Amino acid sequence: MSDRGKVFVALFSGINVGGNRIVKMAELRSFLGELGFADVATYVQSGNAVFRAGKGDAASLTKQLEAAFEKKWGFHSRIMVRDLGWFERLVKENPYPDVAGEPTKLHAYVLEREPTADEIARLAEKCTGPESFEVKSDVLYLHAPDGLGKSVFANLIPRTLKVPGTARNWRTVLTLLEMAGKAGGN
Repeated sequence: MSDRGKVFVALFSGINVGGNRIVKMAELRSFLGELGFADVATYVQSGNAVFRAGKGDAASLTKQLEAAFEKKWGFHSRIMVRDLGWFERLVKENPYPDVAGEPTKLHAYVLEREPTADEIARLAEKCTGPESFEVKSDVLYLHAPDGLGKSVFANLIPRTLKVPGTARNWRTVLTLLEMAGKAGGN
């Protein structure tokens, strides 16, 4: 870690979806800056931010961000904060490298915790369509050959798995890794 801090990625869930709970990315960048984070950058409107923190780990930063976010915007957004090394592992461990070039068909669900074997088995029973998935630690990789929007199974994941998380398509995952890597190299 440099003397300038460690690089983190924050994934906000439940904002800017269907015209609800609107949070402009410029406001989100300002918010993160006001909290004392440096080198803040955002990517697309769904709530993805890269920043540098002088202190704290992913768990403590998650709690800090969720509390401050709710105070400022008046609603709760589950936020998954992960560090650069975690994102590097997510990409390296992709069990579907053959579809990585089709980023709308590959998604990573960043989960709050690693699911139990029973939770994964319950989800596997529901996976009867063209989709396939694999869980590695606290990431669920989903290959949806027809895209996420047409996937019945994708809609079943949150309520069947019952582990809070937020999904990003592979293009977003790779872009966030690139952004975090550049921030980490400064």
